[in-house]
Amino acid sequence: MSGSFIFCTVAAVIVIVIVVFYIGTFNGFVKLKNSIDEAYSTMDAYLEKRHDLIPNLVETVKGYAAHESGTLQKVTEARQTAIDSSSQQDKAAAENQLTNTLKSLFAVSENYPDLKANTNFLDLQKQLQKVEEDILNSRKYYNGYVKRYNTMLEQFPSSIVAHISKLTRKEMFTAENAADRENVKVEF
Repeated sequence: MSGSFIFCTVAAVIVIVIVVFYIGTFNGFVKLKNSIDEAYSTMDAYLEKRHDLIPNLVETVKGYAAHESGTLQKVTEARQTAIDSSSQQDKAAAENQLTNTLKSLFAVSENYPDLKANTNFLDLQKQLQKVEEDILNSRKYYNGYVKRYNTMLEQFPSSIVAHISKLTRKEMFTAENAADRENVKVEF
């Protein structure tokens, strides 16, 4: 065996290893990206379910608290903003605002004992509480995949594949401030 044959064989093996590494790493990124998309879609479904509950909740409160129209209007506007938001960043901000306005709606309802005893209102509260729990869990699921993706994006040697492939960081879906991190209080 000549020296050039050995050199060519070693070079071919190195190229094959690099290509296999690149393909495997890139496929890992694709798998994580698809998991992130699926997790976001799940979270979005729960957010839409919350959006669907809000008009019923507002209508129920309206009957008891007609002079609280400012709060009801804010909830309605925040819901519409959340529905209309297109980018992930805008959606996160709008959902945080909606959470805050829902807190004010429940604070208003505490002033009306008849409302707190209304079975329709109580049922809507339970549904909303369940949806809020589902949103929290889906947010954790989504953020877990984002964390794995971003970590892989920054770790060596997968960061080389990320740079070559022009992959960028994904944003977590987080609450804006400490008050937003708490569940919406739906029990009285």
